[in-house]
Amino acid sequence: MSDYFVHESSYVDDGATIGTGTKIWHFCHVMPGAEIGERCSLGQNVVVMPGTRIGNNVKIQNNVSIYEGVVLEDDVFCGPSCVFTNVTTPRSHVSRRGEYVQTLVRRGATIGANATVVCGITLGEFAFVGAGAVVTSDVPPHALMVGVPARRVGWMCRCGERVHLTDGEGACERCGSRYREVDGRLAAL
Repeated sequence: MSDYFVHESSYVDDGATIGTGTKIWHFCHVMPGAEIGERCSLGQNVVVMPGTRIGNNVKIQNNVSIYEGVVLEDDVFCGPSCVFTNVTTPRSHVSRRGEYVQTLVRRGATIGANATVVCGITLGEFAFVGAGAVVTSDVPPHALMVGVPARRVGWMCRCGERVHLTDGEGACERCGSRYREVDGRLAAL
């Protein structure tokens, strides 16, 4: 008996590693060589390709494909139908298997529904990508990113609330954490 749950409609191939307490829901496919941590949740119709690494307590909503080269650290949230890429110049008639580019999503980051994350970038810790945004460059920690292409419009607390700054400093209204903007980055006080 395994120490994780897999719905009967899903496939977990031999050679995949899945942590304790993880739940894999309807119509998913986890391929050989995929690494999934503990207490994760994969919603309906999620595909996890070989060579991917998913940390602990990661939530992946419906209709998301985690392609080879994508690394999701602990506590990442992937909203419904968000998109990752792994090749910068795809062509159907040209094999690019040796050209996969790594995408790193740092601890605690959130990617909203239908957002696209272009390969080769890093989303910083606790960054927040709004629904439908298209991320084409690295994102600093705690940044709130929206639009096409995505641009920073504010800062987010580690608890997921927007932080409003006055004279470069502010506190989260939900948890009370205090922050200061220093050299274009948000630093905890």
